[in-house]
Amino acid sequence: MEYEDRIQIATPEGVDLELTLAGVGSRFAAALLDFLIQIALLVALVVAFVVSDARGGWGSALFALLAFLLFAGYDVLFEVFASGRTPGKRLNGIRVVRMDGSPVRVLTSAVRNILRLIALLPAFSLVGIVSILVTSRNQRLGDLAAGTLIVRERLGSSRPQALTTEAPRPIPAGDWEGWDVGGVTNEELVAVRRFLERRHELEPEARGQLAEELAAGLRPKVPGVADGLPHETFLLRLAAAKEQRGRA
Repeated sequence: MEYEDRIQIATPEGVDLELTLAGVGSRFAAALLDFLIQIALLVALVVAFVVSDARGGWGSALFALLAFLLFAGYDVLFEVFASGRTPGKRLNGIRVVRMDGSPVRVLTSAVRNILRLIALLPAFSLVGIVSILVTSRNQRLGDLAAGTLIVRERLGSSRPQALTTEAPRPIPAGDWEGWDVGGVTNEELVAVRRFLERRHELEPEARGQLAEELAAGLRPKVPGVADGLPHETFLLRLAAAKEQRGRA
């Protein structure tokens, strides 16, 4: 059992995004599982080379290159193209994100994982564990250098709407024209626009939480909004209604 460490990140929209940090236990379990998968892949690679009799100068060089790419590129590949989750992280309900809650990029993941490989050396392994324990955001050396966090996913959350990444439906003509948006300030509209512009760069949970927080604060200011309208759809229509009011 792990105590939950929660942090709040101030976003450009003026909303505090709350994330739950992963602890040493879940991170170790994820790393162990990923290591076992890599070993299994390495064994399969060895068998493939033995069966194909690809030994000799070029064969040994190719094997060494593939083995290096397996251990150096495994984490980078999954973190960039699988929303920050290697198979081990996925099964343990954790993922890698940047400090603002957005997905990691190739360079970011490469930096944190190069330092991870260095930290596997006997002289540095203890340093990595101590770093997670003593830093306020449970970051090892690679996370500190790359500006990343390991956070827990909200499995079984009671907020299914907030976690959806499905694109909002197109805005029907006239559907929002009757909304009274006079109570929404220009500063609030700027926050909505910022979110809409960068929502596709955010992790699903961060995107859902921001949409929900913004919508919860603005719905009471807009009479006539239908119940059950998805958060992002509401924000899209609110921005459209506000812009139309400004042109009137």
